[in-house]
Amino acid sequence: MSFIPDASTLIQFAIATIILAITPGPDMTLFVSRTLSQGRATGFASLAGALCGTLIHTTLVVVGISALIVASPMAFFVLKIFGAGYLVFLAFQAVTKGSAFSPQKSTGPQVSLFRSWVAGLGINLLNPKIILFFMTFLPQFVSAHDPNASGKLFFLGVMFVVLSTPVTVPMVLAAEKFSAAMKASPRITRVFDYLFGGVFSAFALKILTAQAK
Repeated sequence: MSFIPDASTLIQFAIATIILAITPGPDMTLFVSRTLSQGRATGFASLAGALCGTLIHTTLVVVGISALIVASPMAFFVLKIFGAGYLVFLAFQAVTKGSAFSPQKSTGPQVSLFRSWVAGLGINLLNPKIILFFMTFLPQFVSAHDPNASGKLFFLGVMFVVLSTPVTVPMVLAAEKFSAAMKASPRITRVFDYLFGGVFSAFALKILTAQAK
């Protein structure tokens, strides 16, 4: 099928997605916190909201990038170069400043599943870093001259959500132990940070060297 990238691209994208999914951030903090304070159902609702937000971001970004490819392959090339620089910046931030993960086990009135879903959706959609990330991350896996670039971008966007789900669901199921382990062993978080930094630096180097040839 023409909209499915080659095996090498799929493997690289899968590795990057899994590392991104296990690296602590605002989304993870939200659904782990909700699980600790309100229960698993609320945690899953928040997680579902965040995943829906990711899918919306992906769709909007893919539509925009697809239009850019048609309008100006050179502008798309510039976007990829900018994206490589942004990935290096993210890698540097991860290594020097570390991940943000501080779930709170606070008690309070029970929050409905719908409100939890909205919270997950909101924290995802209202985070400008996420759309900027996808705008610069997804293009690294397609060529401006690929006639099936649009379909491949959509496929990768959906693949991102599909691969993230089995990685994050266990975090909700074992939120108590997961949170305790992350707090008790800061080295675990730092391992994720260095993995994130290494992989995204490699992607940035790949696109820069490929375009330099």
